[in-house]
Amino acid sequence: MPPRRRIDPTDGMAALTRWLTARQDGPEDGGPGGGGPDVDGPDDGGAPVPADLPTAVVRTAVRFTLEELATSSPGNSVEVRVPPAGAVQAIAGPRHTRGTPPNVVETDQETWLALATGRLAWDDAVASGRVLASGTRADLSPVLPLVRARG
Repeated sequence: MPPRRRIDPTDGMAALTRWLTARQDGPEDGGPGGGGPDVDGPDDGGAPVPADLPTAVVRTAVRFTLEELATSSPGNSVEVRVPPAGAVQAIAGPRHTRGTPPNVVETDQETWLALATGRLAWDDAVASGRVLASGTRADLSPVLPLVRARG
């Protein structure tokens, strides 16, 4: 059974579109987005979000994309943490039930949204220390990006 959605998909896409629109032009990783739904927005990566973009919009976009991950790659093998917005378990494999999960991915909200929209490549994020990934199943590159941005 797919995970229960807390963010309405329409609201989630609207928040993600606002985040994308707030970004500056120019792709961070030099490449277009990958699979998933299309979202209008400029093609960029690491620029800071303007101060006038409400925190609630960013958190809604993060929670929506985390739910997209849990829906598109169901499972309990990897815990993906994006504090303070949320965390999900995803990726098929051995189920984790107690203590610290053996496969953990943790990053900040901006990096997560850049990864989820194809603005930042997984390998670049890990190499730069923007993503902390531990465990044999903690490589999310096969399932990212979740949403393809049109720029």
